Amino acid sequence: MLVLALASVGFCATSVTWAATPPAGNADQSGQDTTQGSTASNTQEVRDAKAKKKQQATELGVVTVSGFAQSIQSAIATKQSSNEIVEAISSEDIGKLPDVSIAESIARLPGVSAQRVAGRAQVISVRGLSPDFATTLLNGREMVSTGDNRSVEFDQYPSELVSGVTVYKTPRASLIGQGLSGTLDMHTVRPLDYQQPVAVVGVRGQHNSLGRAADSSAFGNRFNASYIGQFMDHTLGIAVGYAHSQTPTQENQVGLYEPWQQVGDNWRPGVPAGTWFSDGIKALRRTGYTKRDGVMATVEWRPSESWTSTLDLFHTKATQKDTANQFEVNLGDYNGGYGRLAVTNPTINSNGTFTSGTANNIYPLVRGMYNSRHDTINAAGWKNEFNAGQVSIVADLSYSKAKRRELNLENNTQLVPAPQLDSLNLNYSGSNFSQLAPGLDYSDASKLFLTNTIYGSGYGKAPRVSDQLKSAKLGATIPMPDSVNQLITDVEVGINYADREKIKHQPEGNINVGAQGDTAIAPDLQYGLVDLGFAGVGKIPSWYVPGAVARYMTFAPNEDASYLVSKAWDLSEKITTAYAMANIDTVWGIPVRGNVGVQVQRADQSSSANVFNDSKPVGSQIERFTDGKTYTDVLPSLNLAFSLTETQMLRVALAKQVARPRMDDMRASLEFGVDKTTGKPGASGGNPRLDPWRANAFDLSWEKYFGGNGYVAAAFFYKDLTSYIYTQTRDGYDFSSLVANYVPGPNEPPTLTKGTFSAPFNGKGGSLKGLELSASIPLSMFTPALDGFGVLGSASFNDSSVKIRSPENATSVGDGPISLPGLSKRVFNLTAYYEKNGFDARISERKRSDFIGEIGNFNGARTLRYVVGEKIFDAQIGYTFAEGSKLHGLSVQLQASNLTNAPYRTYAGTKDRPLEYIEWGRTYLLGATYKF
Repeated sequence: MLVLALASVGFCATSVTWAATPPAGNADQSGQDTTQGSTASNTQEVRDAKAKKKQQATELGVVTVSGFAQSIQSAIATKQSSNEIVEAISSEDIGKLPDVSIAESIARLPGVSAQRVAGRAQVISVRGLSPDFATTLLNGREMVSTGDNRSVEFDQYPSELVSGVTVYKTPRASLIGQGLSGTLDMHTVRPLDYQQPVAVVGVRGQHNSLGRAADSSAFGNRFNASYIGQFMDHTLGIAVGYAHSQTPTQENQVGLYEPWQQVGDNWRPGVPAGTWFSDGIKALRRTGYTKRDGVMATVEWRPSESWTSTLDLFHTKATQKDTANQFEVNLGDYNGGYGRLAVTNPTINSNGTFTSGTANNIYPLVRGMYNSRHDTINAAGWKNEFNAGQVSIVADLSYSKAKRRELNLENNTQLVPAPQLDSLNLNYSGSNFSQLAPGLDYSDASKLFLTNTIYGSGYGKAPRVSDQLKSAKLGATIPMPDSVNQLITDVEVGINYADREKIKHQPEGNINVGAQGDTAIAPDLQYGLVDLGFAGVGKIPSWYVPGAVARYMTFAPNEDASYLVSKAWDLSEKITTAYAMANIDTVWGIPVRGNVGVQVQRADQSSSANVFNDSKPVGSQIERFTDGKTYTDVLPSLNLAFSLTETQMLRVALAKQVARPRMDDMRASLEFGVDKTTGKPGASGGNPRLDPWRANAFDLSWEKYFGGNGYVAAAFFYKDLTSYIYTQTRDGYDFSSLVANYVPGPNEPPTLTKGTFSAPFNGKGGSLKGLELSASIPLSMFTPALDGFGVLGSASFNDSSVKIRSPENATSVGDGPISLPGLSKRVFNLTAYYEKNGFDARISERKRSDFIGEIGNFNGARTLRYVVGEKIFDAQIGYTFAEGSKLHGLSVQLQASNLTNAPYRTYAGTKDRPLEYIEWGRTYLLGATYKF
């Protein structure tokens, strides 16, 4: 299962000697030095901390632990010894974070939550803010993203290759790439932190409870192998790891159309005026798989005590393919011209919402949808650490690139000869899937023809994304003279330059029936029937959509149509960051340590895109447009950790923080025109002149530790968001560059240079505050009879005064103000475990209240939807054969995730107006790990 490491700040009261293959020095199994998170291990501060810990170990004795207890202690040590307020997770052993991706592990940390996509935890929210406000690092270096924005999709990172994660909730001046809500730093192992070679091989089989459908299996598999070795008298270390997974995609879904709207008189015959009514409903079965292969390698060379050189390499490649077969009905005022919708026996609840009835004169369609997506991420970093006398110098070069290629196809079939009108019994009032039971049979593929339905015969898209980031860092740690050393131990200074370029293309277009005309799909392209009985539909055909498109249809995607131009863009960011930070270790009545410093960020951003300018003659309406700006942010920060007693700490942090704007919001893409009656220009699109989100932050944390084995903590945070980015319509925007060559017609007024612009802008912010309670308690603290038992838990309570509108999808979340996307007012995590004599058992729950989630709609645009809160249960049992056994080194595990098959539900404004209800099934894994 996973390891929760609930983290904040301080020095360990007990040293830990790892069992089996112990790393050298004071490092956890990730190879990351726990005295300073992911900072350089050669700084004077770290050397002093190691000496202090060594002295404590001599005085207090050595405790030997392994397995899950080891990972808990390692995580607690990271929390306690950090100068910042942090949370952390640590692997039980190399290759032994068992989740499909690291996201599930991170989502169990205090103040952290995840949104599921295709059944997997994918995007992470920290402290109630959307993923836009957090930054993700790998070994201290900012990472690129395969998505349209900068937020990382965590299911790209195999958990077997990541040995730990530190979530910085408060920044320090020397932390490059820091976010506003938090900074997530994933670690891989450092081979020279291990005393001897070690290797691990693991294999697991997987099964999804929804079973096989169409051409897809319900079974999957995972395999991983890692090796860590030391050579040349322990001056050269090598770590390599490989992880493979093939995970089945199985999904049942019922979805209602947006927008839900109030009908007018005789607008929907049979539905009383003023009733809230949805214009359509669909049910689908999605099947497929996700295959992912990841490789990491680290070469660490320490030719002398004054020089360490480390090369990190990381590669992951993921392929996702799935087919969805859908039964869909339009409930609007148009049905292909064959008849008008009429509703009988309607039921309207007290909120004015239509909940059941019979829709007559409908002409359903059966749709086939296909998605193929290929993601690749490559990253390399070369770090050199030098000691020049008492001065420590760090030089770090890094490069990462992400690429995404995607193909989305759909085609539509209907019963022929047309029209074959049907009646549909509707029921939205239950707590499970909404029901849409038709009167006719749709299971005979020979009677369903590819045809030009009311939605057209089909549509397709071929998105492509490229994201490249190059950076270079030079830093130094300078010890202070004795006259200053009583307060400040050393000063860190440095500079980092990052050059990032992201390119987005999205060709798309209609898929039309070919010259042969309407046709049935041949048996050799058919997979068989899929069962939509969960929605009351019965069985419908499924088929190979790309084959049907190739044989019977035409598809020529493009980016030049007026409605497509705004979807493609290039973005360039050049960020120069300079910092100076003093590390504090003194006594102000009580011992206190921490840091104070300032970070200065200089941003140079620009975007280029094609603009559809309808003020130009036909044939010359597409033109290239480039815009951008530069700005500077000065970001002071302070972290102080007061040792109230040997086991209690009080932390205080102050900081000014920023989060870079969404990349798709910064696009230069526009739809532009000039009003020929007034001469006033107008446009809608992105805004390359955006400033970042900015906030002033205050944090307070109290922590009580129990000999390195457990702790309890309470933390309060307050963020004053001095600005927020949301779509607005502003007048007086300067369009000089776009109207410079426009010549008005003979009867047109002179063209103005300023007009109306609808785009993302910086606007008024507000406050965000929260309380976080967390604990890690071994129950043996209370009685020896409970030796081996323990609990880990956290509860977070968030609130915000920020209210925004959602112009992208106002009807779904309401026309009035809405709360912050990603904000759950309550987030809970609980793990109960038992580990003794080689046996271990764990059960975990993560729970969050309702929130506004971000999804990509069919048009590829970001859409906000209310998401119903959810509870996810996971469990694991396992056994590790002890030393002396013939099977020593072997561990076996049985795992189950999403034990209750918790659904994913969204709604439009109020819960009696459902949108999506999705289930992805339970996942079972059985496997073994062998360490030698």
